[in-house]
Amino acid sequence: MTPVEEGRPRALLAGASRRWVRALPWAVAFVLCVVLLPTTIVVLTADYGLNGGVASALAVAQSAPLLLAVVRPLHAWYVVFAADVAGALALLGVDFEQRLLWPFPPMELVGYVALCLALGLRERRRTLVLVWLATAGANVGLGFAAPHGSGAKELLFTILGGVALLLGGVLRERYEVQRRLVEQETISEAERGRRTLLEERARIARELHDVVAHHMSVITVQADTAEYRLAALPPDVREEFTSIAATARESLGEMRRLLGVLRNEEAHGELAPQPGLAQIGQLVEATARTGGPVDFTPCDAEVPEAVGLSAYRIVQEALANVVRHAPGAATHVSLSVSRPADGQGGEQLATGRGGERLTVLVVNDPPPEPPAGPLEVGGTGHGLVGMRERVRLVGGTLDAGPLPDGGFRVAAQLPLTEEDPT
Repeated sequence: MTPVEEGRPRALLAGASRRWVRALPWAVAFVLCVVLLPTTIVVLTADYGLNGGVASALAVAQSAPLLLAVVRPLHAWYVVFAADVAGALALLGVDFEQRLLWPFPPMELVGYVALCLALGLRERRRTLVLVWLATAGANVGLGFAAPHGSGAKELLFTILGGVALLLGGVLRERYEVQRRLVEQETISEAERGRRTLLEERARIARELHDVVAHHMSVITVQADTAEYRLAALPPDVREEFTSIAATARESLGEMRRLLGVLRNEEAHGELAPQPGLAQIGQLVEATARTGGPVDFTPCDAEVPEAVGLSAYRIVQEALANVVRHAPGAATHVSLSVSRPADGQGGEQLATGRGGERLTVLVVNDPPPEPPAGPLEVGGTGHGLVGMRERVRLVGGTLDAGPLPDGGFRVAAQLPLTEEDPT
């Protein structure tokens, strides 16, 4: 229903998804043209007694523009409206029976109503009002010259034309509202995904601060106390330890300033120690108390703090999705450390190639009762956005998606060692 696209006029209903709907305006215009053209000639000549040449010219001018109305209804209206008024004036020169409709015969009413409907689907309110005023003005003006007196039936041209304009305008505005609503929902969904991604990245940055700050603090303390713990340090070594301590303190200050920017006023509980593999068991127990049964296979291996934190957050989000989308479903959580050759299909990671990796697997069965909404699929849930950021942080891989039986599977592989740069 949009008037133009890239400078070219578009046909009515050109934006419809179904082909038959896009072809419908052309089919209606063609049928009207084929039917009204000979009908107008016959009626004007046989019933009204108009000259055959004049009747043929009027029939062409009143019917052929209906094909143009599919693309340019306003231009077609100019021609048809002028032809209808000219036809009414031409009928004043012939003697026709009083029972016949004047100033606009029935076939002209049919074509004009169809044209007004096309106008309503395309033009704005102001244009439609002006068209109706021109229609009413011409109808009332010609009524003063009625050869057999005027009555209510002579106003059908104005009444039916106004109804068609109103109907078309309502349909067009309803379509515009729906289109804008869909666009707004699309934009809102994209914004929600982007906001989730930014929030997760900020949260990761805050947690990394807590992880790294501990090690930096240890370095600072060790460097500051080296001269007291180690006897007979040479002056150059003592200066080196002092420089290391100063650099570590400066790094801590920069990290705290960055953390001050990332923290928000509501982040009160983030000063607690960051969780790791040891806390996943507590998370599983809490989920089992509120949701369905959860089987847990723990892993006691020593892993880097960033990896343990990422594993905890992935399990946390996966279990939250189970509670939201598959309440009551049996869930299986397992943690294991293996080498790439021991994994599925001998897969190799982009980083950590040739080293050990932590495999985090969360699989839930179908819920006992059908959930209100479908399970999240890969790439559509905002929770998966955070999981992918967690995996990307440590250079691992993530595989998440629905299972054939109706369950859902989240599998993450997190490398425990970095790739040798050589």
